[in-house]
Amino acid sequence: MKTALTIAGSDSSGGAGIQADLKTMTVNGVFAMSAITALTAQNTTGVTDIMETTPHFLEEELDAIFTDIFPDAVKIGMVSSGALITVIAEKLKQYHATNIVVDPVMVATSGAKLLQDDAIAVLEEKLLPLADLLTPNIPEAEILSGQKIVSIDDMTAAAKTISQRYHCAVLCKGGHSLNDANDLLWRGGEGTWFKGRRIDNPNTHGTGCTLSSAIAANLAKGFSLDVSVEKAKAYISGALAAQLNLGHGAGPMDHAFDIKADYKMEAQI
Repeated sequence: MKTALTIAGSDSSGGAGIQADLKTMTVNGVFAMSAITALTAQNTTGVTDIMETTPHFLEEELDAIFTDIFPDAVKIGMVSSGALITVIAEKLKQYHATNIVVDPVMVATSGAKLLQDDAIAVLEEKLLPLADLLTPNIPEAEILSGQKIVSIDDMTAAAKTISQRYHCAVLCKGGHSLNDANDLLWRGGEGTWFKGRRIDNPNTHGTGCTLSSAIAANLAKGFSLDVSVEKAKAYISGALAAQLNLGHGAGPMDHAFDIKADYKMEAQI
């Protein structure tokens, strides 16, 4: 069985972060492992507290994983400080990690900035150049490119700038009132559009985490980048279309929508 590692924050309500990553990777056919960067107390209505992992403990987590079950792909999500970003970058280089997918969690859906400016600088300097693929949403692509994005042409220009700046492939994610979930993959000076369908479901908590984890799982299994993105988009569309409705706020998706087995059956009363 192929393996994948997620390096991200924990979501106590299970819809995003480490929990969403582990579910996604498992359902997409790889053995999933995790290194936690922060604990969050949150649910579908918001985050009430965050406790960050120490750089030393994150280093111990990564050493434990890479020296025993070496991951075939690595997904990196929320990392809230420059010190933690530095540890991750150093360990990825030390162990010659491959198939690195970075979801640069910089801006919340509400528009709130999730990283301090000094942490963003460390992210751009030390971690992003190590990535094989970056998966920014529109606000994050604006930060990374330094360009305003209000049109399809702007998406193309920003993706090109980011790819050239960090020498990696970029999946610039649509949505955010710009298009119907169409994403642009830019690499090697060329762009490929992946069409998506906008699904009428307000419960979209964790979509970014889920998409990047599914791509990493597919890369771990040996699929090309294009096929990995295509399969990941199909998976997330299925998870949204399942119309799971939990909690009092923006709820999670059904990551296990495609599991049909005896172990999933509920008791017959």
